[in-house]
Amino acid sequence: MRLEGKVAIVTGGGRGIGLAVAKRLAEEGAAVMIGEIDTSLGESAVATLTGEGHKAAFVTCDVSDPASAANLAADTVSTLGGLDIVVNNAGITRIGDFLETDIEDFDAVLDVNLRGVFAVSQAAAREMVKAGTKGAIVNICSVTAVLGMPEQISYCVSKAGVYQLTRSVGLALADKGIRVNAVGPGTVQTEMSAGVLDYDTDNVAMKRVLARTPLGRLAEPEEIANTVLFLASDDAAYLTGHIVFVDGGRMIQNIVLSFDD
Repeated sequence: MRLEGKVAIVTGGGRGIGLAVAKRLAEEGAAVMIGEIDTSLGESAVATLTGEGHKAAFVTCDVSDPASAANLAADTVSTLGGLDIVVNNAGITRIGDFLETDIEDFDAVLDVNLRGVFAVSQAAAREMVKAGTKGAIVNICSVTAVLGMPEQISYCVSKAGVYQLTRSVGLALADKGIRVNAVGPGTVQTEMSAGVLDYDTDNVAMKRVLARTPLGRLAEPEEIANTVLFLASDDAAYLTGHIVFVDGGRMIQNIVLSFDD
C-alpha cells in the first residue's frame, strides 16, 4: 500500500469529493483525520471509514478560522501520531447575478475556499516542519481557476487564488521537503454540483456542461480521489507547484460556460 504508516487530513471530508478522497487514502494505508464543519457529516464519515477497517478520526473545523485550522493540525498529530498529507477540499459556492451579489456572499466564498486553504496549509506545514516531515499538500482547485463563469464569480475568483497559492506555497515549502500540488476537477457528480445541475439530461445547464466536455460525461468523485492519491504519494515525489486538471477534456475547449438559456 502506497500510504502505509502515513497520516492525512481531509477537510470537507464528510461527503462528495472529500469523502471519496478519505476513503481512497485510507484504502492505501493512511490514517485519516476528517476536518468538517458539519458534525453529523464528520461523524458519519468516520463511521464509514472505521466500519471498513480503517483508522480515522474527526475534528470539527471551520477552515476559515486560523485557530480552528491550527487545532485541526495539532489534534491530528496528537490523535493519530503525526501528519504527512493534507488535502484541502472544503469548499462552498454561491450562484447569482453579478449586479445583485452581496459582498457578504462574495466574502463567504473566499473565506472558505481561499482563506481556508491558506490557514490549513500553514497550520499543517508548521507541524510538518516541527517534526521534520517531508509531507504533501494537495489542494482541490477547479477548471474555474482559468475559465470564467458569470453566475459563480466568487467561486471562480477563489479557485484562481488557490491556483496561485499552490504555486507560491510550493515555492515557499520546497526547501522543507513539502510538496504542494492541486487537482482541478471539471464538473463532478456531488451534492454541490447537484445544486446547479439536476443531472437530468434535458436540463439546459446539464446539456451545456456535457456539450463542453469532450468525454461527454460528468466525473465521479472517485476519479478525483485517484488523482489526489497520486499527488499525495511518493509516485509524485518530483512534482510540486502544479495543477492537474481532471476534467474530461474541458480545458482543451475555449468556451465560456453559462447557465443562461
